[in-house]
Formats: sequence, structure tokens, C-alpha cells
Amino acid sequence: MSGKTPIFLTGATGYIGGSVLIRLLEHPSAETFDITVLVRSAEKAKILETQFGVKAVVGTHQDLDKIESLVENAHVVFHLPDPDDVALINAILRGMRKRHAQLGDLPILIHTSGTGTLADDARGLYISDTIYDDLNVEQIKSIRPNAQHRAVDVLIAEADAEGYVRTYIVLPALIYGIATHALVRAGVSNAHSIQIPALIRAALDRKQAGMVGQGKALWPDVHIDDIADLYITVFDVAVRDPDVAGHGWNGFYLGESGEHTWYQVSKTIGQVLVDHGISGDPEPTPFTPEELVKYFTSEELAYSAWGSNSRACGRRGRALGWKPRHTAEDMLASIPLEVEALMQRQK
Repeated sequence: MSGKTPIFLTGATGYIGGSVLIRLLEHPSAETFDITVLVRSAEKAKILETQFGVKAVVGTHQDLDKIESLVENAHVVFHLPDPDDVALINAILRGMRKRHAQLGDLPILIHTSGTGTLADDARGLYISDTIYDDLNVEQIKSIRPNAQHRAVDVLIAEADAEGYVRTYIVLPALIYGIATHALVRAGVSNAHSIQIPALIRAALDRKQAGMVGQGKALWPDVHIDDIADLYITVFDVAVRDPDVAGHGWNGFYLGESGEHTWYQVSKTIGQVLVDHGISGDPEPTPFTPEELVKYFTSEELAYSAWGSNSRACGRRGRALGWKPRHTAEDMLASIPLEVEALMQRQK
């Protein structure tokens, strides 16, 4: 390997994955990294190899044997999409177990979960007082077993406890901001998040902003650049000084730098629609049960992702030196650009 650190990354074409990959490519130690990614598109694989010097393997997340083999050859694995794919995480962990058994290496897994795992069933009707602190390990352990992302998170923490891998789980809040880095410009990576654009698409379709219930519940938020920086902060400390970076059950990193009600988001979308002459009233109205299914695939998903409380305090990353720069005010200020981008795409 010529002394280089072999890194394997999933999700390079995604919103988070592309933002993390570009930071690795621009890292002060980039010359010492040997990066391999898995992508579905042969065309994107070619761009990654020729323009960015990344080894790109064409495959899907169902190619479990291929993934296990790629993981086995990596000291560091960034797993950035699919926080709920149990078969996929088991293949990744098998590859890490094999590497440890054969080389005695203690590989590093940096996995993506999300603050959706903290979500309650408020349905937009109330604010919760419960705030999860990632330095409170007992509170992190107390998250209900059937919570979103939980099955995979527990498998990863238990693998760390077994001693063949060091695991670090990043739990992004609602991520916002349009990504503009070189991988987006090259047509490789997605520029947009999920939660706010979904509310915007629904609002454009119904010509009035909508919300789940009364929009009272609270969620944390984080800018795409800040959350990508958290992955790199964790990576840097995990590689340089593994005893300093908490891992396993001490390795849940909540990625948040602000908090909003869902009403605030929807009201801001509503005002942008008024400004563009699409709606006559900025006040959001509650989605009907039929609309929840139409716009968010199911009532259950809508309640979880757009109507729940998911309150988080990310002290663990900050203790390692993570310094998010954006606030909830920046999130609300970013919404007009998101609306305009989606209007352009619909044209």
C-alpha cells in the first residue's frame, strides 16, 4: 500500500457522502490517503477516477460479497447512506472482522445514523422537554429498541465492544444548504437535502405551505458544511489519537447547531410562495391524512420526519474541536434559495 491509509467510502454520489469525500480529497493529508468508493453509475465512476483520482468500483448495496471484500482492504470505512440496512452493515462488519483477524489491524468505522432515532410521536401537537446529550451514555443507551436507525446503531456499538473495530456514529440533525462543491459541479454528487425540499415540493403542489399537526414540535438543524466538518473532526482524532475520541457506546456524535419548530420552517416556505405570487397566504395549514400519504409516502413517516420532537445536544463533537458556524436563523434564511432551486427544476 506504499504506506498510504486505505479508505473505503459508501455514498459518494449522495448529499452527505459527496460533501465528506470532497473534504478528504482536500484534506491536508490527502496525499497519504488511498480512497476507494462504491457507486452504481459507471459514468460517475469514470468521472471520479479521471477527474478526482479516486478508485471507483461499480456496484450496489446489494453486492454484499463485493462490499465485504472492499471493507476488508480498508483501515477506515465511511458508511454514509442507508442508516437502516441491516444486511449491508453486517457485510461491512464481517469485512472489518476479517481484516482484524488477518492483520491484527483495528479498523475504524464512521457510520451515519440520524437524530430521527430520537423522534417521539408528537404529530406536531406539542414541544417535548426531553433533550438527548451525546455525553450522557446511559441516555443514549436508553433510546427505544424500535426507534428509527436503532437496530443498525446497536449492531455497530456491539461490534466495537467485541474489540475488532472502533466505531463512531455521527447522527446528523435536519441538514440544510445547497451543496456547491466540485463533486456537485462535476455531476457526481447530489446538491440537496431531504426534509426541507419535501415540504417545499408539497407546498408548491398544494399552492400553500403545509405542516404536520400544528407544527409545534422541535427538531435540531445543521448546515451541510458543518456536518461534513464533524465527520472529518471525528476522523482526524480517531486516526491520530484513538484514545481521545470516544467510540462504541461512547462514540455517538450528535450533529446539531440550532433548533427550530416545524411551524417556523413551513411559515418561511409560505412567505416565499407569497413573494412569488404562488400563494395568497403565508400561514401553513395542517396536511390532511391523504396529503401525508401523497407527499411523504405514509402517515407514519410523515409523523416521524416532519411532526416529531427530536431534541439534541452535540457536546461530544465540540469536545473534539468541532466548531459549527451556522445557526437556526441561517437555516430559515436558506429556504428561499431552496424554493427557487426547486421551482427551476420543475420548469
